[in-house]
Amino acid sequence: MYNLLKGKRGIIFGALDSKSIAWITAERAVEEGASIVLTNAPVAMRMGTINELAEKTGAQVIPCDATNVEDLEELIDSAVKILGGKLDFVLHSIGMSVNVRKGLHYTEEDYDYTQKGWDVSALSFHKLMSVLYKKDAMNEWGSIIALTYMAAQRVFPDYNDMADNKAYLESIARSFGYFFGRDKKVRVNTISQSPTVTTAGSGVKGFGGFFAFAEKMSPLGNATALDCANYSITLFSDLTRKVTLQNLFHDGGFSNMGISDAIMDDFMESQHNEQNPS
Repeated sequence: MYNLLKGKRGIIFGALDSKSIAWITAERAVEEGASIVLTNAPVAMRMGTINELAEKTGAQVIPCDATNVEDLEELIDSAVKILGGKLDFVLHSIGMSVNVRKGLHYTEEDYDYTQKGWDVSALSFHKLMSVLYKKDAMNEWGSIIALTYMAAQRVFPDYNDMADNKAYLESIARSFGYFFGRDKKVRVNTISQSPTVTTAGSGVKGFGGFFAFAEKMSPLGNATALDCANYSITLFSDLTRKVTLQNLFHDGGFSNMGISDAIMDDFMESQHNEQNPS
């Protein structure tokens, strides 16, 4: 431990279970000296085991529907009171696609489902920052992070409308981040994480195959949930004070790869087997 967050206060959104990036980030933040408040939507709290994390980290849990501005206002007011002062960091680690859950193909979206997923996955980030901004609830040089994925820039067919949501999320980070930086000296960034074995991530169709593909494509291999948590800690810390408005790829190098030897070897072996059936 490096005491990178000694004396700092923060809110962690989206800890569902011990596999989730938010859960591990919460553990690491406390290990580095922070005091935190945990929050998730009431339905997610019923599905997950967040109270176990609260006990482990000494954190209070405040239910909050991140699409509801009144809920967010109550959360921020309560967190500042509980933690004894303004916030130094916030992690937005929430996302949901009803279309994916219902098995609807991207070309056959239910637009009511699309709007709900967009509100939860992307617009909630604007609502959260708007409340933080208006309440002046962040300390100077504070840090706000949202988690995203490279499907915001490139086509991953089975990622469905979540790709659109992540693109919108990243745009919010840049646009709102400008005003937060100019007016409050607060940093806003997104982390574009590798495919990660979490309860949410594993629900995407074909996840296992793509996880293996990304592992072979990336020169350093996939970044784990713990890797992402550690990266988040550096962005919450004072060591990255001038990093803002960035979409930071945290993917073992995947985002800059065209092809790897391992993938090419697999392709050539497949071609050989097709041309020379046993």
